[in-house]
Amino acid sequence: MSGYTALKRLGSGKSQKKAMKTSSEIRQEFIAFFQQRNHTFVPSSSLLPAEDPTLLFANAGMNQFKDIFLGREQRDYNRAVNSQKCIRAGGKHNDLEDVGRDTYHHTFFEMLGNWSFGDYFKREAIQFAWELLTDVWCLPKQRLYATVFEGDPADGLAPDTEAEHYWKDATDIDPSHIFRGNKKDNFWEMGPTGPCGPCSEIHIDLTDEANGASLVNAGDPRVIELWNLVFMQYNRDSEGTLTPLPACHVDTGLGLERTCFALQNKHSAYATDLFVPILKKIETFTAHRYGQNSGLKDRFDTSDTTDLGDVACRVIADHARALSFAIADGVIPSNEGRGYVLRRILRRAARYGRQYLNIEGPFLVKLVPTVVELMSQAFGELAERKDYVLDTIGSEEEAFGRTLDRGIELFQRQAEKLTQTSKAVLPGNVAFDLYATYGFPVDLTQLMAQERGLEVDLDGFDEAMAHHRELSGAGAAFQAETVANLPATDDAFKYSAQPLQAKVLGWVVDQQFLCQGQLNQGDEAAVILDRTNFYGEKGGQVGDAGHLIWPEGKFAVRDTAAAGQSVQHIGVVETGRLTAGQSVSAEVDPSRLDTMRNHTATHLLHGALRQVLGDHVHQAGSVVAPDRLRFDFTHNKAVTPEQLGQIEWLVNEQVLADRIVSTNFLALAKAKEIPNVQAMFGEKYPDPVRVVAVGTDNPLTEPDKIVTAEFCGGTHLPRTSQVGLCKIVSEESVAKGVRRITALTGRQAVRAVQQLDAVVQQAGATLRVPPAELVERLGALQKEIKQLRKSKRAGGPVGETFQPRWTIPTPQGEVRIGQVTETDPAALRGICDVQRQKGAAAVFLACEAEGKVTLVAMVSEELVQATSLKAGDWVRTVAPIIGGSGGGKPTLAQAGGKQPEKLPEALEAAVEYVRQALG
Repeated sequence: MSGYTALKRLGSGKSQKKAMKTSSEIRQEFIAFFQQRNHTFVPSSSLLPAEDPTLLFANAGMNQFKDIFLGREQRDYNRAVNSQKCIRAGGKHNDLEDVGRDTYHHTFFEMLGNWSFGDYFKREAIQFAWELLTDVWCLPKQRLYATVFEGDPADGLAPDTEAEHYWKDATDIDPSHIFRGNKKDNFWEMGPTGPCGPCSEIHIDLTDEANGASLVNAGDPRVIELWNLVFMQYNRDSEGTLTPLPACHVDTGLGLERTCFALQNKHSAYATDLFVPILKKIETFTAHRYGQNSGLKDRFDTSDTTDLGDVACRVIADHARALSFAIADGVIPSNEGRGYVLRRILRRAARYGRQYLNIEGPFLVKLVPTVVELMSQAFGELAERKDYVLDTIGSEEEAFGRTLDRGIELFQRQAEKLTQTSKAVLPGNVAFDLYATYGFPVDLTQLMAQERGLEVDLDGFDEAMAHHRELSGAGAAFQAETVANLPATDDAFKYSAQPLQAKVLGWVVDQQFLCQGQLNQGDEAAVILDRTNFYGEKGGQVGDAGHLIWPEGKFAVRDTAAAGQSVQHIGVVETGRLTAGQSVSAEVDPSRLDTMRNHTATHLLHGALRQVLGDHVHQAGSVVAPDRLRFDFTHNKAVTPEQLGQIEWLVNEQVLADRIVSTNFLALAKAKEIPNVQAMFGEKYPDPVRVVAVGTDNPLTEPDKIVTAEFCGGTHLPRTSQVGLCKIVSEESVAKGVRRITALTGRQAVRAVQQLDAVVQQAGATLRVPPAELVERLGALQKEIKQLRKSKRAGGPVGETFQPRWTIPTPQGEVRIGQVTETDPAALRGICDVQRQKGAAAVFLACEAEGKVTLVAMVSEELVQATSLKAGDWVRTVAPIIGGSGGGKPTLAQAGGKQPEKLPEALEAAVEYVRQALG
């Protein structure tokens, strides 16, 4: 008899009736139980812990309440309940390697939790948990165990006898079912620093005879942890020291997935209604049938961990959920940080599907609708951002798919060689080649090696990586100026453009702070003042320019930079002498107003982008300068000309509406309540935080008037009309899933429009047609040119006038990528030769004619030797996008295709390939 059959037998009739609850019912019953006990429901926070840079992802329900535990924040409730989205796939809490190999670990999971903020403590938390599990859900008491903290002398922590006492006094648990556990199991910490405390875990015994006492905390799935009651009493600082918190709190976590398989009488979380629909969908892509070797009536209830087909199904089902939720919350697969974790998850799933289920082509993207259908009732953002999730996963999966089979083939070939020679270690240079050429993260290579009984030479991999970075220039060390000994500057006046009297405290020259001597005419330095009205570069806004003026002289400030607590006024003495202790008048250049125009327009642009493209759009970087604005944002495809026109129109509509622009300092918790308020992911904001709102003086009391609202410390206009005009001048890709718009405002925008108009007028005059007929006339000319090229190859010095759209620097020379009008392959190779003579290290050209596309790539021998960039691989990677194929040597290759409409996407893929190849 299985443990689950035993659960049915040992439970009451009421228990049997309750056993078939759906996951939705279990989630809702948990929330309702605590709401009836005066707990406020608080929606799950994003998986992106925006205010906590110490975390890659939200990994526990308490993350959003961290500042309450630390005494930095207060809310209008002291009891809370919710179901929190969590990902544990990096950092201190990392379950990635266990996913698929067992039936109960997940990268993404839901944590049901209840909290007390300085209200009830250990007794009530234990009572609540016991009542819900045994009275409401009727789990058999004889199968439940509790553990408490045994203490830790190294941290000066005594055993938690208080929790132990309440288990005996406030519940009817069998006293012999209470155990003490060590620091690893019974002292909870969210990360290396932060709130922490002893915990009491509740485990369920799923052995056949309910005799699993010896398996508590033994890593055996037959006796598994359900609920963790954490008693927050301490804060651990960066030195590792524990100090008592201002008040004691309760933070509990009950894993929904594990609760479901306990209450639904299953062997595995993957046999619950949270996963079975996804597994059934996976089966439509493959001949494999999950649990086919289990012999069970319910094959999805298998606990077999040896069938690699079943392992693959579990990995894919889990990873599809993690990808869908993370991307819906704004994470983009990339080569760093949490984006790299997401890319690893996707590529891990793709490899399992291809190698063990023989699934051809992208398949993870096909699971998204099933995940959305299962989970969007509880998490509406999945349905709202479904199209964005589909686009992101689809493009990422397709990009990896182009090299997946060849990477697996390379690994298998090398593994076979090792097996034949009785060697057990895969060389580091092979692992690096898999990473650099085929996109295999090294942990994926380790997993593949482990499946073959091999190890990976990680030291050799690190050496190859270091060598690659050295060659590409990425390993060059950069040493920032030491700021620890600089005096503080009061920059409270940085939002004022009025002249300010200040005192010179000293200056920085050659990274040395000096407060004696003098600066003479022509001397360059970074002057430190006791106070300033200059804005130091921060948050994408460039530093102010201006002058420091005194009766006998003038110091020209070319730039302003924040340096620790100081503000550096970087420039040169134009006249006179400057000494420490001297009084000066700090006068900001009028160009500050142009910067303000561009910053306010940036906020309007952000709002318009979200309105036109969707609320998946988030800021990914920006530059706000007097002469332009540049805004990077999350979006996984090119913005169409029609969309750009609509975005530009919406921005200028708000400019013409003359909206008020207000700045308010609000408590961080209150500021977060502003509808659709925007914050930079990963940015740590102060409390109170400065909120810039367009459309209202008070975004808290007039939310219906908000045009945009953002956490922002920059300088802004008082009215949108002062922007004058906003003109978008370019839109391009800067990374996978990140686009960039450059725009102009004010005088620069007017000048740009005038220049465009002059070009149009001149073109019309040259072609002798009115401007309105230019497009038609140019189309006719293009047809004529094509006809001429058919009859006779165009003359002239091939390649002399080629203007690349992208240039990527390397130590060996530039990589130049672009589209040309020449269609003859020989002419394309001629352009490459000319560009190589002009110093290019690599050239990638594309042309289109009569519905066909030709690609030519040329790479210098020096660049081939120094990097993994090879012409043959380059065109083979890009050609499938245009519906073609090709290849060639490492230094010269050619490909063709029949889908010219995909040419822009192909060129961006060529750029992305270079960036990955160069590391």
